[in-house]
Amino acid sequence: MSHPLIAFRQQGVAHLLANYLGSQNITATVKPTETGDEFVVLLADDNDALKARAITEEFIQQPNNPKYQQAAWQHGENVDLVPSRQFDMKGFINNALSVPLTSIVFVLCVLVYGLSLLGLFSPIAQHLLMQPLSVLAENHEWWRLLGPAFIHFSALHIIFNLLWWCMLGAKIESTFGKSMLFVVFALSAIISNVAQAMFTTPVQGNLMLFGGLSGVVYAVMGFVWWLGWLKPQWGLSLPKSVIGFMLVWLVLGFADVLWVNMANAAHTAGLITGCLLAGLLSLGADKRKQGQ
Repeated sequence: MSHPLIAFRQQGVAHLLANYLGSQNITATVKPTETGDEFVVLLADDNDALKARAITEEFIQQPNNPKYQQAAWQHGENVDLVPSRQFDMKGFINNALSVPLTSIVFVLCVLVYGLSLLGLFSPIAQHLLMQPLSVLAENHEWWRLLGPAFIHFSALHIIFNLLWWCMLGAKIESTFGKSMLFVVFALSAIISNVAQAMFTTPVQGNLMLFGGLSGVVYAVMGFVWWLGWLKPQWGLSLPKSVIGFMLVWLVLGFADVLWVNMANAAHTAGLITGCLLAGLLSLGADKRKQGQ
């Protein structure tokens, strides 16, 4: 009976690990899931699980280490970790459908930005921008706690946020499902918007002129970062260079030396929210394991 070790979204990565395990006298195979969007590395002998997990954790940290390609070459298979540059519309649509919540948030942000470019920013802002909590308690327009996440003020703003959202949101959704991603998205959006509202002065109509998916982006970054540290066997991780960039960008925002206005409170609150959710998820998994 085969025993699952880890799953990857890229078939080449799964085969690369399986080949290296074979070079370490651990028999492993790769099998796609029923949906075909992930590839599971299976162990032939469960007695190899402990050694295989140690190798897997090292592999996750340094997948581009030449020793893995060397093992693949010795097994007669050269595995390319670089995806094809040829655009595949069918593959693009299938990928979008495999992570529906990631795709829905993406489409809503693009739709709102597109309508803003057509001259509809004012009516959109009137209905989505944040208001003081005291005002929301009277008018009960609680959707405004989420609303600012969908509003972007420039092409660079929306491109930067959606690139990170699509990459990391899709990772979270494909690994844990849309319910977990929804929790991360909703909580981080609400908490970051409320945090930023505490440092923003309302303008006409009690509206607060801040927006963007940045708080959520910092949350998904923090979520993946901490899970990569706490549970590397789950297959989520961020390169140290990305973590460094994220933290430096956060510090530069507080230093007020950038050419754009930064929602520092939203970014910080989002990052903390993502890290805490990752910690709670890891702790819950440990408790369930102990209870078995």
